[in-house]
Amino acid sequence: MNKVPLTKRGAEKLREELQRLKTVERPRIIQAIAEARAHGDLKENAEYHAAREQQSFAEGRIKEIEAKLSNANIIDVAALDAGGKVVFGATVVIADEDTGDEVTYQIVGEDEADIKQGLISVGSPIARALIGKEEGDVATVQTPGGEKVFEIVEVRYE
Repeated sequence: MNKVPLTKRGAEKLREELQRLKTVERPRIIQAIAEARAHGDLKENAEYHAAREQQSFAEGRIKEIEAKLSNANIIDVAALDAGGKVVFGATVVIADEDTGDEVTYQIVGEDEADIKQGLISVGSPIARALIGKEEGDVATVQTPGGEKVFEIVEVRYE
């Protein structure tokens, strides 16, 4: 399986979720199953079936997170020295050439992406257009609304 890029912060969030699932959710679900079993007939016991479904979801998520972490190429953004180029993990301030509006994005792995927090996937059209460019360069992005041109105002590694 290919190594998947992940920022140090993204890997830490996954580890925290894994820890919570194993130490909080798993015991809670096991307790719920035990209580539902105590109520008798399992065929018509909705609580039991709901708890088993939660258990299945939690165990699946645990496996998924463990697989992601084992295949992760964890990149410490602060330790990068990319010479001012936009690379994975970089925080980039771009300005729309038409409107002058500035937006700040950090280029992260697919699992970390959250546009509301300014985290864009390395595979997104904007990130692909920015990778390899430097401050002052212009990037052209194909959007559903047509071509957009952005100027790279600042590149940070934080």
